[in-house]
Amino acid sequence: MITRKVNRSRGNIHCLLARLLGLFLRGNLLVIGFDDWFLKRRRLETCTLIIPKEIEAKWQLAWEESGLYRAAETGDKPKFYCLDFFPYPSGEGLHVGHCRNYIPTDVISRFMRMQGYNVLHRWDGMRLVSRLNSMLWNTAFTPRRTTDQNTANFRRQMTLIGAGYDWSREIDSSRPEFYRWTQWFFTLLYRRGLAYRDTSWQWWCPTCQTTLSSHEVEGGVCWRGHPGVTKRKIPAWYFRITAYADALLAGLEEIDWPEKVKAMQRNWIGRSEGVEIRFPVVSSQLSVVSENQYHLPADTFPHLTVFTTRPDTIYGATFLALAPEHPLVESLTTLEQSSAVQAYTARAASLSEIDRMETHREKTGIFTGCYAINPVNQALLPVWVADYVLPAYGSGAVMGVPAHDQRDFEFARQFNLPVLVVITPQGADNTDALQEAYHGEGILINSAEFDGLPVKLPSSASPTPSKHAASAPARCFTACATG
Repeated sequence: MITRKVNRSRGNIHCLLARLLGLFLRGNLLVIGFDDWFLKRRRLETCTLIIPKEIEAKWQLAWEESGLYRAAETGDKPKFYCLDFFPYPSGEGLHVGHCRNYIPTDVISRFMRMQGYNVLHRWDGMRLVSRLNSMLWNTAFTPRRTTDQNTANFRRQMTLIGAGYDWSREIDSSRPEFYRWTQWFFTLLYRRGLAYRDTSWQWWCPTCQTTLSSHEVEGGVCWRGHPGVTKRKIPAWYFRITAYADALLAGLEEIDWPEKVKAMQRNWIGRSEGVEIRFPVVSSQLSVVSENQYHLPADTFPHLTVFTTRPDTIYGATFLALAPEHPLVESLTTLEQSSAVQAYTARAASLSEIDRMETHREKTGIFTGCYAINPVNQALLPVWVADYVLPAYGSGAVMGVPAHDQRDFEFARQFNLPVLVVITPQGADNTDALQEAYHGEGILINSAEFDGLPVKLPSSASPTPSKHAASAPARCFTACATG
């Protein structure tokens, strides 16, 4: 051990810094003299610097042998259970960012233990199979061997930082003893109709031969540095979590979480209340009975289904927009527009959803050459492909109402599409020179027999019409049902 005389007022802080530096240097003797760099001698006291590699190992072994962190099954103490996020030892070891997650929960567990609680702080090892590491980097190591090695190193590192886990309760989800129950649970979900197989657009890396999440792709390059990443339709299994959307949202009101976190959970659940409207699709070659009007039987045409949370604005629709991934894009595109639409959808396939949702990004799109008929007034609406429409939301098609949706407004301005106001504030006179979409309350105008009905927003300021204004889409439901 090394003894130094240090300044009383700052000595404790610098001894702690020296100790931490020693920990990161794994006991390297460069820690000697660390305090001399900072201190001027005034009132002095003795501060003993330790060698972490020696002292930490000694006491960690003693704590492990004494069962300091072991949770008892029985006893009179109140119980406290602290569970961390799952670690993913597909990498070789922990980094400093992991400490941001595991050290605070360790502090909480220690505090509760000192308060007299019987604390269970458990490590759940949800292990991602390291198939890619074996395939790309070192074919001599199997995924089983790589995962076990990484897991052992993670456990060693967590012990080094002093995390107080009850290692006797470790769960390894990569072991057959565990995942046999995962398989059993999956079959249970399948039998009850809660697991189903479908295809969806996923990021695909041709080099890694695997799918990627959006945050693992940037500029068409995967996080491992391989170019050529694009989107393709891939079959996969899905859970029907929408069946539990109401229960999940209700449960958020019963837990003591920060409102910011609750809002993130609500957005993740993604529950929206609205209606599906069917728009008959027509060829551009059909003759027009009168300007911008069709008066042909709706059941003679195919349909585009659009989901909207604002059916009260249907009279203000001036176009329809499809996601580039929409399954009807190819069949609806005319021969004259085919090459342009194919080029546009190919470019859109290289963009992440984060990029496409960027509010300040200039709107892009391409006309398909076909039209749809508004079922409430038979107005002719051009059908566009636009990358600001996402395939995962609703039906992957939107009813463009530029006067009352900002994204639609920007799109319409970009391509000189009409902007028709159907909701105006009480007493407003001028509705011709909109500078942005209007989302507020008011009365219906330009909506046939529904003109004058009030549109009120609920207290949450959600753009949902009042039940009076909602009577306007009732006509739409009738038209769609017969169309």
